Amino acid sequence: MSKVVVITGVSSGIGRAAAELFVKRGCQVFGTVRNVAKAQAIPGVVFVEMDVRDDASVQQGMQSIIAQAKRIDVLVNSAGGTLLGAAEETSIVEARTLFDTNLFGLLRTIKAVLPYMRAQRSGRIVNVSSVLGFLPAPYMALYAASKHAVEGLSESLDHEVRQFGVRVALVEPSFTKTNLDLNAPQTEARIGDYASELEVVSQAIQNNVQKAPQPEGVAATIADAALGAWKMRHTPKGEASLLAKLRRFMPAAPVEKGLRKTFGLA
Repeated sequence: MSKVVVITGVSSGIGRAAAELFVKRGCQVFGTVRNVAKAQAIPGVVFVEMDVRDDASVQQGMQSIIAQAKRIDVLVNSAGGTLLGAAEETSIVEARTLFDTNLFGLLRTIKAVLPYMRAQRSGRIVNVSSVLGFLPAPYMALYAASKHAVEGLSESLDHEVRQFGVRVALVEPSFTKTNLDLNAPQTEARIGDYASELEVVSQAIQNNVQKAPQPEGVAATIADAALGAWKMRHTPKGEASLLAKLRRFMPAAPVEKGLRKTFGLA
């Protein structure tokens, strides 16, 4: 029996690449989009209109999937947003909006899926985090904070649900060539003292994204995390895997120096 896989945010980028790969691996795939009418079809993927920021929308979306497939074996939380700007420039409204997608959106989908996974006594939840879930990032403080929160939630949740045959895993990509990073929104407020460094960091991010790998590599890591033997953390091959090793084994000072260099800071 093929696995029933639900992936949030399949309109583009990592979510779309993951949906395509799960189809190739013989899974029954449902992909969530905010507007079905505007979404470009993916062969073999059933689109479900769902906004992870809305409780009722999430509940209705998951119920429609259950009505069609009768079960959910894998949930991949791929939907997310980003924000560029100094922490001091970030409004509380902007911070709440970011967390509403990156953390609370993820929590909404998990809460909607878990009753079915508990009942069937099996399931795998894969949360797409980032290397910024374990590393800092100048001028991306709220994004990094949201991904740190995703990591804490995921590790804690895994201890709670493994009694039901459900496991939780994290995928932690680094820079990936997607529109999310290429068109990263910036904070509305501007403080002049940060302007020079922010411009340097913004350009460094653009440069890193332009030369970053395509999302298919992250999609392969997601599929392995969902369908393979369980482990908590999965880092795509390349920079993400290297950063995870450096964070774990290198002294803090050289790691910090390397990170500042990546973001163009002296």
